[in-house]
Amino acid sequence: MQDMVAKLAYHANCWGPLGGHPVGVTSIGSLTYMTFADMEEAFADIAAAGYSGVEIFDGNLLEYADRKAELKALLADNGLELLAVYSGANLIFPDIAKEEFEKIRRVADLAAEFDTMHLVIGGGAKRLSGPRPEDRAAVGAGLETCREIAGRSGLEAHYHPHLTTLAEAPDEIAEIFAHTEIHFCPDTAHLAAGGCDVPALIRQWADRITYVHLKGLQSEPFGFTPLGQGDLDMDAIVQALKDTQFSGWITTELDTWPDPAAGARASYDWLKAALAKA
Repeated sequence: MQDMVAKLAYHANCWGPLGGHPVGVTSIGSLTYMTFADMEEAFADIAAAGYSGVEIFDGNLLEYADRKAELKALLADNGLELLAVYSGANLIFPDIAKEEFEKIRRVADLAAEFDTMHLVIGGGAKRLSGPRPEDRAAVGAGLETCREIAGRSGLEAHYHPHLTTLAEAPDEIAEIFAHTEIHFCPDTAHLAAGGCDVPALIRQWADRITYVHLKGLQSEPFGFTPLGQGDLDMDAIVQALKDTQFSGWITTELDTWPDPAAGARASYDWLKAALAKA
C-alpha cells in the first residue's frame, strides 16, 4: 500500500468554528455546512503536512462561486487538488426535497469545474418524535437522487453515515443501503462511536467503498483525535483496507483540534508509516 501515500488528502474543517450558513435557517436551499476560517491558511497547512488533496464543505465551495479563479489559484499555489466536497440533506421531508436537491446540484456542478472526483453526502434527519418506519427508505431514495445528480456532473457520490443521523448502527446503515446503490464513505470515528465494528463493516461493504475518511476516537472524554491516538484500533482498519484491496483516496479529518496544523501533521506521519508497513 506504499503507492497510496500519493493519495492522501485532508479536510479543511478544523481551521475554524464549524456551522451552517445562517441564511439556511430560513431558506432550506441555502442550508450548507461551513468552516468559518481562512482557506488560504488551511490549504497551506495541509500542503505543508504532506497531503496532495483537500476536501471542503459545500458552503465553503459556494463562497467561491463568483471567484473561481481565486480558488483555482489557491489550490495550484499549494499543489493541492480539490478532491472532494461534503454536503448534507434531511432527505426525509418531501416538501423540502426539491430545494435540497437543487442545492446538491449547484454544489456538484460547481465542484465539477475544479475536476473534483467525489461528492460526499451526510444526512438522514432524526425527527424530534423519533424515526418513522419509512424514514430510512426515504433516505435511500434521496441518496439515489443525489447519486444521479452527482453522476450528471461527473462526480462519484458517497454516503457518509454520521452520528445524530438515521445511520449510526450497522443495521441502520444496511437498511438505507437496501434502497440505494450509492457508494459508501466510511468515517472510522463516527462508525465506531455508533457501535460498529469498523474493520468488519469495511469488509462487508468493500464493493461500495472507493473513498474513505479516517479519524481517531477517544471514549473518555468523548472526542475525535489524530490517527494513532485515542482508543480506536487504526492498525486493524488499515489492515481491512489492505485485505479488501482498497486503492482509492484516503482523507483524514478532525472536526476540531487545538492546533490544526499539528493535528494534520500527526495524522499524516502516522498514516504514511502505517501504509508503508501494510
